[in-house]
Amino acid sequence: MKSEEKLDQCYEAVKDQLPFVPKLALILGSGLGDYADHVTVEKVIPYESIEGFPRSTVAGHKGQFVYAKVEGVPTVMMQGRVHYYEGYPMQDVVLPVRLMKKMGAEILFLTNAAGGVNENFHAGDLMMITDQISSFVPSPLIGANREDLGPRFPDMSEIYRREYRKIIRESSKALNIDLQEGTYLQFTGPAYESPAEIRMVRTLGADAVGMSTACEAVAANHMGMKILGISFISNLAAGMSTQPLSHKEVQEAADLAAPKFRALVTEVIRRIGEHEKSE
Repeated sequence: MKSEEKLDQCYEAVKDQLPFVPKLALILGSGLGDYADHVTVEKVIPYESIEGFPRSTVAGHKGQFVYAKVEGVPTVMMQGRVHYYEGYPMQDVVLPVRLMKKMGAEILFLTNAAGGVNENFHAGDLMMITDQISSFVPSPLIGANREDLGPRFPDMSEIYRREYRKIIRESSKALNIDLQEGTYLQFTGPAYESPAEIRMVRTLGADAVGMSTACEAVAANHMGMKILGISFISNLAAGMSTQPLSHKEVQEAADLAAPKFRALVTEVIRRIGEHEKSE
């Protein structure tokens, strides 16, 4: 089945189940997996109930859409994202983002756990994503273009919206949470990067590396969604510490930082809601 047919099929499967039209789509990365436990949930749609929808196979990632009003903002959350390294075609990896846009979401809030490349970063930091490098993974826009989704050659000069970056800064200041800022680079994974690769990406200007997010932002930007993102720096990248990297370490660090990550995400969404009403 072609990717555009699969998107339409998935939308037909869920459109009558939606409790409301979401304004904001929130992808819950490592450290925010239990975010839905802290809001009043109105509806849950398991991925497995949507025919043709890709499944998340990563430990710690639930596979479901969760609908809730977060600080009054109608929100659809992805509990468990799909990664390219799981073996899915890139069009399937970004299908959830495209589907949330078809549900009505205008804003995409991306979160993830990432390895710190910037020497001024420390494990446990939160980094606002100001820009990205997606050149190391296939573009989700390769292939026939659907004009109803977006233009053939979308502009990428401001993927992460300036006004939302301002909101993130104001939110972190209000909560007294230290905030780093930087460029996120996506590798395919699932192997962690070598020290030589980390030296390379530092030369390219990356501040954090991970295995998701950038491709989702490309697809969302193509569709005209307004994008913001925060990375949790779960560890320093290879060659920057003597400790070997492991998924267990990433998950444990993310769990420890979860309370401040949750607080910042909630405050940002609250302020976005106020911002959108004033527009």
